[in-house]
Amino acid sequence: MVITRKVQIRLNILIITVALLFIVVFSMYEMGYLDELLTILAKDNYIFYWMMLVGFLAEIVAGSMGMGYGVICTTTLLLLNIPPHIVSASIHSAESFTTAAGSVSHIQLKNVSKSLVKKLAIPAVIGAIIGALCLTYVGEYYSKITKTVIAFYTLYLGFQILSNAFKPKQNKSLKKKTNLTRLGVIGGFIDSFAGGGWGPLVTGTLIKNSFTPRFAVGSSTVAKFILTLTAAITFIFTLGIQHWNIILGLLFGGIITAPFSAMLTTKLPVKKMFIVIGTLVIVMSSITIFKSIF
Repeated sequence: MVITRKVQIRLNILIITVALLFIVVFSMYEMGYLDELLTILAKDNYIFYWMMLVGFLAEIVAGSMGMGYGVICTTTLLLLNIPPHIVSASIHSAESFTTAAGSVSHIQLKNVSKSLVKKLAIPAVIGAIIGALCLTYVGEYYSKITKTVIAFYTLYLGFQILSNAFKPKQNKSLKKKTNLTRLGVIGGFIDSFAGGGWGPLVTGTLIKNSFTPRFAVGSSTVAKFILTLTAAITFIFTLGIQHWNIILGLLFGGIITAPFSAMLTTKLPVKKMFIVIGTLVIVMSSITIFKSIF
């Protein structure tokens, strides 16, 4: 019942988005701009279409595991030699829309604790702004070093994701005390600076410390939307809008998958997904590190 409602909410969002997209494309066709648009989308070796595929697959991972969108996108873009500041700016611009859809679903399903969101989101916003500014002014001028550092971080996240497949079940009666302010600041900074990591760090910590899973995931998603929007706006003011073909590709790929992510949670073998995605992130990060050093 809950999954059906969640899918219906996201289907409505998808239908509205597709309708708006159809209107825009039809209008461009009527005005004779469609061929020009297709030419623009073919730029940079058709990266728009490749990013659609990445966004599609990343949202499948996020839908089945509750984390991994930013990690998958960051790892892939770094492997394609996209500068780190452009990587994070593009991901957060696209993710502003996908996390908004997820937040609406969780609010409708009453999976959100307002107090938990407030305790996470306010420090996360501060961390996101600091992370975006640091990446803008460090990542742009020290791109190779920053890329290597972020690749090592995604390598670490790959091992973290892989280890989730073999963790024993937690005793939910032993709820551990969590410093939510510190968790929010660190999570916001890392997510903004590295292009991802909020889910494995923050959502993973909340669940590990025995917060009710649905409130942990729902509240974390809403806080993630707030920090993502903050990071995207910060990047727009500092960098402007660059590589919009990457942003649109990730956005459309994620939107196509988002309505069905709730169903994927029960359909896909999560343990095997942890193993496959963790291994993939480790291999791709290792290649990026090797290329950066040698």
